[in-house]
Amino acid sequence: MNINKVKLIKWAKRIGYGLGILLALFIGFYASIYFGFWGKIPDSEELARLKQSQATQVLDTNNDLIGKIYVYDRQSIKYSDFPQHLIDALIATEDVRFYEHNGIDNKSLLRVFFKSILMSNDSSGGGSTITLQLAKNLFGRKNYGAFGIVINKIRESIVARRIENLYSKEEILTLYLNTVPFPDNTYGIESASEKFFNSHTKDLTLVQSAALVGSLKANTSYNPRRYPEKSHVRKNVVIGQMEKYGYLSTPEGTQAKTDSITIDYQNYAPNEGLAPYFRAQIKKQLDSLLKQKKYLKPDGEMYNIYHDGLKIYTTLDNTMQRYAEAAMKEHMSDLQRQFEKAYGQNAPWLKGKHAFEAAKKRLKVYKKLKAQGLNEKAIEDSLSQKHQTDLFSWDETTIKSMSTLDSLEYYSKFLNVGLVSLDPANGAIKAYVGGIDYGFFQFDHIVQSKRQVGSTFKPIVYTAALDNGMDPCTYFPIKAITYTDVDNWRPTNAGGTEDDDLNYSMQYALSNSINTIAVKVLYETGINKVIDQAKRMGIKSDIQAVPSIALGSSNLTVLELATAYTSYVNGSRPSNPVFITKIEDKDGNIIASYEDLHPDDPTKMDMAFSDDTRQVMLEFMKATVNEGTAARLRSSFQLPNAIAGKTGTTQDNKDGWFVGIMPKLVTVTWVGNDNQQIGFSSTGLGQGANSALPIFAKYLQKLNADSKYNSITKAPFEIPSETVLNALDCEPTKTDGFFKRLFGSNKDERKFEKKEKKKGGGIFGWLKKKDKEEKEHQN
Repeated sequence: MNINKVKLIKWAKRIGYGLGILLALFIGFYASIYFGFWGKIPDSEELARLKQSQATQVLDTNNDLIGKIYVYDRQSIKYSDFPQHLIDALIATEDVRFYEHNGIDNKSLLRVFFKSILMSNDSSGGGSTITLQLAKNLFGRKNYGAFGIVINKIRESIVARRIENLYSKEEILTLYLNTVPFPDNTYGIESASEKFFNSHTKDLTLVQSAALVGSLKANTSYNPRRYPEKSHVRKNVVIGQMEKYGYLSTPEGTQAKTDSITIDYQNYAPNEGLAPYFRAQIKKQLDSLLKQKKYLKPDGEMYNIYHDGLKIYTTLDNTMQRYAEAAMKEHMSDLQRQFEKAYGQNAPWLKGKHAFEAAKKRLKVYKKLKAQGLNEKAIEDSLSQKHQTDLFSWDETTIKSMSTLDSLEYYSKFLNVGLVSLDPANGAIKAYVGGIDYGFFQFDHIVQSKRQVGSTFKPIVYTAALDNGMDPCTYFPIKAITYTDVDNWRPTNAGGTEDDDLNYSMQYALSNSINTIAVKVLYETGINKVIDQAKRMGIKSDIQAVPSIALGSSNLTVLELATAYTSYVNGSRPSNPVFITKIEDKDGNIIASYEDLHPDDPTKMDMAFSDDTRQVMLEFMKATVNEGTAARLRSSFQLPNAIAGKTGTTQDNKDGWFVGIMPKLVTVTWVGNDNQQIGFSSTGLGQGANSALPIFAKYLQKLNADSKYNSITKAPFEIPSETVLNALDCEPTKTDGFFKRLFGSNKDERKFEKKEKKKGGGIFGWLKKKDKEEKEHQN
């Protein structure tokens, strides 16, 4: 035999053996994926249940839908809702042989395998059918290292084949269009139609359909809102494909290519809509609750809030929430303009200012670049690179090319907000506004943020004083005192009000938020007793034992403060805040009842203070509204309701607070900048009566106009006992007489010593004395 033929035969055998080995390896590799060596593949039974996957519903106190928790809110629609030109555009662009194959393009799959394994080419994808894309959309991809693209492609091919065996072509198209991701985190054609064109899918035009189908190739690059020019070019590619495969005539295609894409953008993202901060808090609670053994499924598995269609019943009231959000937006949009105008070119958030530079160095990206050893100039250059970004505005969301530093400057100017309303009888949260816009500011200012509470802490100081025996008609000098053992601390009053001979009653001092007297009440009562009082009222945060707590130096959450104030209208007991009342599965079976979730009986809690103290404090805080620092509720907003309250402003006007107490509703509002180095430019603008109180006022105006809430808005306060009314029968102010001025102690310095006093016959024991002459506290 010819030597060349022998060599040829040998090489043919070697190639054959090599190909055989490769084929065997491929078959073995394929089998290992098929039988789950690389992870379980959805079987036919699981795929048959695709239509049964349901989002969890979050319901309000009236069982009305607040929102849903889901990964993909498909807003599923029927095949009959798809216009024919949408189907044609999809087929022509994504899978022209869709009706001919069984879900797999074998030629493409082999190309991916050999190019990835033999040539180590990670970019060897392509050729995916609609069914393969559906498999990827439904079950995602996992990281398998170097073989990831091959393993994922084979897994998807197996799933695609099973889908084709279970569903008709129309059903596959329906599943695909109901689940495929579009730009701006939008899933499903109906959601995309509503978001980009404010239209239902069935009403899409040819151009709109082509634009949406075109975006599937790269839903960031071909986003019609962000990149209209790129989207227009891509739309024309889709039209060209439709012409090429006979779905459009040349004149129709020419006209469609000429037509522009007109966007009518509507935001329906999961973090938008009603009560997004509340829904986020509900999700956090569910993540913790549903892990508990007693709330697992009968088979021991954990409920999946994204797929199992649970029903979460909550305490929120949808209508009250809408009123609260509307009131917040009305006030904050106007306050923001005033805030920026007052600073002008001297705003602390501008580049180069101290607050801006400090905020820059707190950025994660700054710290990361610093850790890499970059100098300040290199870091500055990196942070100055521009990119397209969405910008929050009180007028409308816009898109602008900005750098990280530009964005920091832009967002640092915004004031933020927190509002919560509780039913004091049971702690039910009726309204919950955690910030100005969840899409841009996801930090929750109700439960995550701790800020100095300012003068809203003063009622706790006064409550402790009364409950430890202080006479409600006790008079205190308004004059300032220097406390020599506290770094010569000398608290003063807003506006510099001082008169060495003038004395205020406790009611007048609290209703007008007099700082000097609040500190003196703390001095007489004792710091530890005040801290103990705060803890009994439901405050869990640490309170430092320093004299400045009288002026609200402690950092508390909005929800903590609201909890404490519920005790004034709940029989002297603080309410435990309640979010969730019941959890059901999709069939209506109870997973967790109210009793399961809230086993403690609030009526069995210890009273935080006496009934008499409660009634006196309510009278003090009614005076705050009727004639004190919150009088704008009556004069400017003309609110006739039974209201008690307290304003609060912190040092350098960084926080504004208002607590509105009604017999059946306690509401706390806070306003400030997230950067605690940035406050208001003046007390007139930043004080709680101007920054926070109007939100409550506008909110209550809306409730008053809705007769459905008469039981809340027209509820009267309890009538104080005769004993309490007699105890409060004194003049608001008192001036020292001649002999008092001449011979009385008139020190303006002293040590802030802790005084431990005996109660002496009960908190109103002084009433039993024959001589009811008003007592004075000398300095």
